[in-house]
Amino acid sequence: MHPPPWLTHASRNLKCPLLLPQTICTSQKKYRCFGAHVDASFNNNPLKNYKPVRCSPWWSEAQSLVSNQSLNKQLFSVGSLATSTAQDVSDTTRFGDDKIGVLLLNLGGPETLEDVQPFLFNLFADPDIIRLPRIFSFLQKPLAQFVSIVRAPKSKEGYASIGGGSPLRRMTDAQAEELRKSLWEKNVPAKVYVGMRYWHPFTEEAIEQIKRDGITKLVVLPLYPQFSISTSGSSLRLLENIFREDEYLVNMQHTVIPSWYQREGYIKAMANLIEKELKSFDCPKEVKIFFSAHGVPLAYVEEAGDPYKVEMEECVDLIMEELETRKITNTYTLAYQSRVGPVEWLRPYTDETIIELGKKGVKSLLAVPISFVSEHIETLEEIDVEYKELALESGIENWGRVPALGCEPTFISDLADAVIESLPYVGALAASDLEARQSLVPLGSVEELLAAYDTQRKELPPPVIVWEWGWTKSAETWNGRVAMLAILLLLFFEVTTDKGLLHQFGIWPSLR
Repeated sequence: MHPPPWLTHASRNLKCPLLLPQTICTSQKKYRCFGAHVDASFNNNPLKNYKPVRCSPWWSEAQSLVSNQSLNKQLFSVGSLATSTAQDVSDTTRFGDDKIGVLLLNLGGPETLEDVQPFLFNLFADPDIIRLPRIFSFLQKPLAQFVSIVRAPKSKEGYASIGGGSPLRRMTDAQAEELRKSLWEKNVPAKVYVGMRYWHPFTEEAIEQIKRDGITKLVVLPLYPQFSISTSGSSLRLLENIFREDEYLVNMQHTVIPSWYQREGYIKAMANLIEKELKSFDCPKEVKIFFSAHGVPLAYVEEAGDPYKVEMEECVDLIMEELETRKITNTYTLAYQSRVGPVEWLRPYTDETIIELGKKGVKSLLAVPISFVSEHIETLEEIDVEYKELALESGIENWGRVPALGCEPTFISDLADAVIESLPYVGALAASDLEARQSLVPLGSVEELLAAYDTQRKELPPPVIVWEWGWTKSAETWNGRVAMLAILLLLFFEVTTDKGLLHQFGIWPSLR
């Protein structure tokens, strides 16, 4: 017996149980879980409804991902599970005394050229961005200061070319306002807040405003369609620390939507933008669709279990399936951009792929920034300027680029639906409507989700270093490190003894 078509590769690889609808009743839904039946109703003691069952053959593979112990811990560490039928979702608009808040999480970006260096410092001071061995953790901030100062001039040139600063805050504020309007139109009187990881308004600032407003139910919504430990994960770790230190936040109910790349509205919105841009080419059917995603170090995926690559690949497949329903069958490819430093990142790389496509005779290319929902430096400068120039130099004659989603109505409306669907599941794990291709990702508290993606809470590994021979950037970097180490050892030897070469030639005076 084969698994249903919606049990995709990504859902099989998630490190947490998925709750899947088996039957739907008026006031109650029964979920088939990995090795359990759970009656999800308003019940103060969900353990009464937990009944171990034998799984059908196609569940054996999924069941092996989660032990009974971790299943019990993740499913029942919260007070109760709630229903999710369409009628029940509409009933959640009657919130009584609850004050609903939505916290949008994003990266942040410098708004002026003067902001560039301190923004870079905040970025590189994050251990989820630059990983040092634990023994050298005290060097995190000094290293961040050094790297930010060195990179600031080049980064300022990039931001100057797009108007003198990142538009990310302005666009995220606009998305927050449109989301608030959409929620109110759907009878959910919620306030929407913006919390940036590395620049104003910082997540801490948003949390303080949430407390001042007396929010009692909070939905945390990272504006990253696909989950990565370096984006959503970093923001969740920060929230975890904030929540633990504040009594008000400990008592405030919250839920997190860790990723939403499979949602029908998001997929349709992306397909709408691609279809529109294809029409701008003289021969739309001959255009190669080029999905470019932000890269992450390979070690995050291979050693830390980051689901980013799997979710990204499935996201692209879902978009292409949607396009096929519209009779659009263009060839496509996926590559990863924005790699930094002499480490191995997810492949294939965007720049190398563009050159290869040019050599293969591709003449028309449509770039799709798949992991970005707002315009910023990676789209406006890296894609629109650097990659476009590279494409034209590589023999590609016709270039186009799909805009970021921004405030696209279908996208905003779907985000509002995601928030509404999550409200009954404060602190629980849930799955959305399978028939509608909704998100097969878990909902839960910050700590539960971090545990789900990193069950043993181990320190994440450092990046995999690329060893290359010859005159390469990697070789130069490692030659420099070896030379610096040799110089330090030589100076140490000269200072502590009188037998070094500098002493013998009279260059270094004797200490005696």
